[in-house]
Amino acid sequence: MANENYINAMVTNYDATVLPVKSATIFAAHENSLFLGGELIPVVNAPNGILQVPEIAKDVDVDVITGAAPGSADIETELPTFTKNTIQADLFAARSVVRDLGAIDPTEVGRALGMAVAAKFDAQVMNVLGDLTAIEADDTAGKGVLTVSDIADAVAAIRGSGDTSPLMGVIAHTEYASLMNDIGSTAFAGGDLFQGQALRSGFFGNILGVQLFVTSYMTDANTGVTNPMAAIFSKDAMRIAMQKNVDLEIARRAAAVGNDVVASLHAKCGLIDAARGRILINAAGA
Repeated sequence: MANENYINAMVTNYDATVLPVKSATIFAAHENSLFLGGELIPVVNAPNGILQVPEIAKDVDVDVITGAAPGSADIETELPTFTKNTIQADLFAARSVVRDLGAIDPTEVGRALGMAVAAKFDAQVMNVLGDLTAIEADDTAGKGVLTVSDIADAVAAIRGSGDTSPLMGVIAHTEYASLMNDIGSTAFAGGDLFQGQALRSGFFGNILGVQLFVTSYMTDANTGVTNPMAAIFSKDAMRIAMQKNVDLEIARRAAAVGNDVVASLHAKCGLIDAARGRILINAAGA
């Protein structure tokens, strides 16, 4: 076998372990993900693994018929130009082999696999955030740190594009302290409005109408952008195609005298309109 990383555990009655291990896996995945719940980026079911989202043009002609001319001609036929965005789900999977020996709780294995899948998915969502319209953070202080004025600039740019929907923000963990110092208060911290633990613990405030969350996944490698600081976006900027949410399967593996434990997720985040979001970058590199 190419992969000989086995875990010793007593799982002789593997059928009885499926439900508790599966529950632990799904719970851990959703509790540790900012995006799987669909509260920041809408999740759309895609049973065949492919989602097509149209981006309607903003310059659609609209006829206005006044009361003084009720018998005027029919409304002009308008065929809006649109971009068809196709999102094809990816497969995220993590596997472990649990032998019929030892005393390891298999639910712990499920939890670890679930968290691993969620972490990988969140990291790949950052790659899509990196494709939002870039804006350099204000560096008047010569430090290149994130400030409230930077958030305001991003909000103004998004509103200027015509988007009036609620805004969400993801802040790099390296910028959290500087932003909170700029606010000068901890009154914005906390929040029980969200279901997942990652959302509850990551949420630190509503600033300028933007729900802000802190994450450790906003890095150069994940976003593909040098020195990313934050991403502000509306819910119409992206979509998540969900073919199959986090799941877990256990199958007997005779050659290992144990069981395969596989956590999987069939999903993909795709960019719909880059103008409906901004990624703030630190041009100073500080």
